Amino acid sequence: MPFRRSKLNHRHRDGHVLVWDQNNLHDRPKGWATTRYFVTFMLFLGMANAYVMRTNMSVAIVAMVNHTAIQKGEEILDDECGDRELEVDNGEDGEFAWSSSVQGYILSSFFYGYVITQIPFGILAKKYGALRFLGWGMLINSVFAFLVPVAAREGGVYGLCAIRFIQGLGEGPIVPCTHALLAKWIPPNERSRMGAAVYAGAQFGTIISMPLSGLLAEYGFSGGWPSIFYVFGVVGTVWSIAFLIFVYEDPSAHPRIDEREKRYINDCLWGTDVIKSPPIPFKAIMKSLPFYAILFAHMGHNYGYETLMTELPTYMKQVLRFSLKSNGLLSSLPYLAMWLFSMFISVIADWLISSNRFSLTATRKIINSIGQYGPGLALIAASYTGCDRALTLAILTIGVGLNGGIYSGFKINHLDLTPRFAGFLMAITNCLANLAGLLAPIAAGNLINDKPTMGQWQIVFFIAAFVYIICGTFYNIFGSGERQFWDNPDNDEQKPSLESNSGTNHETPIGRLSNGNSAPLAITSSESRQ
Repeated sequence: MPFRRSKLNHRHRDGHVLVWDQNNLHDRPKGWATTRYFVTFMLFLGMANAYVMRTNMSVAIVAMVNHTAIQKGEEILDDECGDRELEVDNGEDGEFAWSSSVQGYILSSFFYGYVITQIPFGILAKKYGALRFLGWGMLINSVFAFLVPVAAREGGVYGLCAIRFIQGLGEGPIVPCTHALLAKWIPPNERSRMGAAVYAGAQFGTIISMPLSGLLAEYGFSGGWPSIFYVFGVVGTVWSIAFLIFVYEDPSAHPRIDEREKRYINDCLWGTDVIKSPPIPFKAIMKSLPFYAILFAHMGHNYGYETLMTELPTYMKQVLRFSLKSNGLLSSLPYLAMWLFSMFISVIADWLISSNRFSLTATRKIINSIGQYGPGLALIAASYTGCDRALTLAILTIGVGLNGGIYSGFKINHLDLTPRFAGFLMAITNCLANLAGLLAPIAAGNLINDKPTMGQWQIVFFIAAFVYIICGTFYNIFGSGERQFWDNPDNDEQKPSLESNSGTNHETPIGRLSNGNSAPLAITSSESRQ
């Protein structure tokens, strides 16, 4: 169904984004020294900073707690691999006598602040622009990191939970606002690799955070563990200020972008200003099967990913008698594999699309199948490895590595369906997916309880694998790469004031709904920085 041609006025920063055929673009800037790549790099660093702030407490709390002072029963281990020796951490005790349940509350306090802000920030970013919410949110997150040591020592558990909760609130905009900015800066034929590059910052941040936090806890200043929050607080603050200064809401708002690149991006994305910014079509979204395909894929991913990354190490300790956390390199290896594979497969995905070998819909489903079926099969395989440490670690690494395919699958698919409302859709799916991720340790804990046998762990792995495969299959059946009918700008309310106030009209091709090869886009560029 082609879009009608219409007479357009000059572009303003609150106009709509539509994608049309990019094959006729002759003025595409070459090389990597372009503004959109700089924006991508800054978003990558922002995602890395976000995951550093999220994961550093899990390392720091080990050094903060006085394990000797905690009264606890003997840890239950399975004796099926009794010939293995459990490695003991001989690190010094910390200053806080927090039980395991109290530590759980502290670690989860960040998560609750993060989850409740997803949908509100998705709506606000759509209406007011994403850049300032993202920049100021991460600045709040970073500044409050400096208060963690004081809160722990002076405010106790409640004070520390309050600070971590506020940090979670500040990090809330990172995913929906990042999605909204990608829609405004990245042309469709570059979206797989650019989106994967940005979201791979999550793995990069974890790779940096885990070993570096361990070193700072052991050798850092101000008593060791406080230096974790001081160092990463400085890094996050510097990034936030640089982001607010050097990054702009969209190409038209950027004062120093090369004119050829601005024209290239705008010709790919910009449409007309005679269309009023439409309200979010809540009812249509709630009735959209492609939206539910993304939602279930996202929820299945988070459940399976939490099982892979939190429960397999526990399995290796309880059954295989091997603590993965005792070796920083090994604990970072699965994240490294996922990071590298996501970069590799994103290039393949964009090549499949730009070369017309597969439609956009088919490409998303193929790559996403690797990202969800692969880990599912790895979980099944891990339940049959017996007492083989090396094989279990290899399967863990391969499974998490293949999981990187989701970044060029469902994770970027919001932009294909409805780039004008992509940030809002990501806010919904990310919120519910994080809640689903909570079920993984709860389910495993109830199944294992006082019986950490291979048989019980096999049930845990099979459930996670079933969730991965079922959700991936649902996505393959109902997923789509087509822009949805409820995001058709032809149906939007017109702005007659722009027509009447302009002395000249310009005939401009608006484009068409894509049936396959290029991502059909339409987004509203929200209010840009003044």
